[in-house]
Formats: sequence, C-alpha cells, structure tokens
Amino acid sequence: MTKTLKYILFDLDETLYPSRSGLMAGIGELMSRYMEERLDMPPTEVPFLREHYYHTYGTTMRGLQIHHGIDPEDYLAYVHDISLEDYIGPNDELDRVLAEIEAEKAIFTNASAEHARRVLAILGIERHFSRIIDVRALGYMSKPNPEAYRRALEILGAEGHECLLVDDRVRNLAPAKALGMITVLVGSEKTADADFVIGEVAEIGEVVQRLTPGRNQVFPKNLVSDEGLSNDG
Repeated sequence: MTKTLKYILFDLDETLYPSRSGLMAGIGELMSRYMEERLDMPPTEVPFLREHYYHTYGTTMRGLQIHHGIDPEDYLAYVHDISLEDYIGPNDELDRVLAEIEAEKAIFTNASAEHARRVLAILGIERHFSRIIDVRALGYMSKPNPEAYRRALEILGAEGHECLLVDDRVRNLAPAKALGMITVLVGSEKTADADFVIGEVAEIGEVVQRLTPGRNQVFPKNLVSDEGLSNDG
C-alpha cells in the first residue's frame, strides 16, 4: 500500500467495545420504550418497525424522524440515558495501540457526540481522537447512507483514499470502499467489502503496520480476508 494514510475513522458502538458487553442491547430496550411511551405504539408493533427503519434508513431514529416527526434531540437524550459503567470499562491495550498510531483518529458514529464522549472516557481512550463526527454533524443522515460518508470526508477535508474505516457492520463498509477508503471489519465474517477482518479493535495496530511502507511483517491469517490480500497485492 503506497498511498498515505492520514485519517482513521472508527465507528463507536460495538466497534470500540465488544458486542458481548450488552450495552447496545440495553440501548435497544430504551429505543423500544421510547416508541411505546413517546409515540404510544403497541409493544407488538415496535420490533417490526425498528427492524424496518434500521434496514431502510440506517437507524431507527431516522425512520422515526421521517414517518413520525420526532425531535431527534429528545430521542438521542432518551436512548443514551444509560449507565455505561454497568457494561464497559477501561481498555488499556487499546489505549496503548492507539498511542502508537500516527494517523489522525476520528469517531464516525450514528450516535450523538455526548454518547461518544462518555464511551471514550470510560474506555480511557478519549485523548487519541481529534474529532467526533456524529449524527448531528451528518445532518441526521446515518451510515450506510453514502451521503453520510461524503459529509464526513468534507468535515475532514480529506479524500477517500487517505482514510481507513473501522466498523463492526458489514453493510457500513461498501459506501466507504466506493469512495476509496480502506475498510476494516471488526468481526469474523468475510466479505468483499472488507480489506481487512480483525477479531477485536485492538488489532488495528497490526493493520496499520501492514499498510506502512517498508514494513514486511507476517500477520495471523484471520487478520486479512482473502479479498483484502488480493486487493492489497
């Protein structure tokens, strides 16, 4: 890889901490409760609508904005009113790995900046991130809407090929790849849209080393998908 890597965009929830923490399940319960309490929706209809809006618009919130005219600020405050300390804690290894990466690091999330700051503070890694590109900064667009990625690049003043995206959702990789970004999936699924597949976010340091000119290192087979190896050459 000969292009200069200037920015690493990290998704937030279930990327910077593992899905097994249960945090997003807790937030999901608050999403359902919001729909029941604020919009007086029958509990039996909520799961269907949440899934429909998620797959159609990227987030439940976006669907609720379009179809129910909700106040997004009220929604964000409601669903993020959760005790994060019950689910996540400091990640010293990730703190060390991020400190060794020279590229500028930013959060690129469908959540709010306030939620992102709280998560980063509890993980003990907030010092590494120069900016948070949240759903407000995106004009309430959200991944995987291609417009969200274009706005993120505008905010950074960057070209796609200068960026690397780290995300836990396969569907969030394709729009980034279409803009020329290097894509890293945190998970185990192989997909043509992921240049690299890592089991946990702290392995991002190994990915960056592999992309650094002059480095010729051998990495575990699970680090890079077959498609990523062929694309990187």
